[in-house]
Amino acid sequence: MNKAIFLMLFLLLVPIALADDFGGEISPEDKETFDQILEPVMKIYNFVKYSATVLAVVFLVFAGITFIMSGNDQGKREQAKMMATYIVIGLIVIWVAPLLVRFLVG
Repeated sequence: MNKAIFLMLFLLLVPIALADDFGGEISPEDKETFDQILEPVMKIYNFVKYSATVLAVVFLVFAGITFIMSGNDQGKREQAKMMATYIVIGLIVIWVAPLLVRFLVG
């Protein structure tokens, strides 16, 4: 399973890493056109990012309440811990993705 995930990531990242080699200089007109196309995409991405963050905070509060209210039930405590862990991992992915793309592309 890990080999398949590694292969998928490799196949996704290689074209991004090689994309810079095939391009030449970008004209100001092309850059302006690209920026015009990218602007609404970034607005949608930011909306999703901030909405997901607010939703994640709500679920973190829910996981915390579940953890506190579980008492001695180890199953519920573990479930609440895993929920919080997945929420934090999801937030890290959402917030770090643009930085990773910016690093890989240029």
